[in-house]
Amino acid sequence: MTPAQKKLVQSTWAKVVPIGDAAARLFYDRLFEIDASTRPLFRGVDLAEQRKKLLQVLSVAIAGLDDLDALVPTVEALGRRHAGYGVKDKHYDTVGFALLWTLERGLGKDWNADVSAAWAEVYGTLAGVMRRAQQHALAEAMA
Repeated sequence: MTPAQKKLVQSTWAKVVPIGDAAARLFYDRLFEIDASTRPLFRGVDLAEQRKKLLQVLSVAIAGLDDLDALVPTVEALGRRHAGYGVKDKHYDTVGFALLWTLERGLGKDWNADVSAAWAEVYGTLAGVMRRAQQHALAEAMA
């Protein structure tokens, strides 16, 4: 990801934060709509609390884009935790679709091809780190 993409993601995220809870609600509604297999992953979870956690994780990740070396261990730990939640590899794709869809709606006129590409690149990078860490944790658990 380029410095310009990082800056676009950081500046657009600053516009989402004030509508964070509504955006997180929209995200989970869309996620459950496009991939019903994700809903059971949240059985027994307080979705209001989960929305807060989503916003916190995204805020930490986006703030850390300028120092990926320091951010990677945090993202890897998140991926390892997801191994215990029953998350499947395919879920990363539907989460990405739901996230970009949500951002497009939340940002309105501020959403364009460059912003979309920047968010897709950032999500792809971070999801890749999480996927590898999750797969490694699952392999270790089976050994």
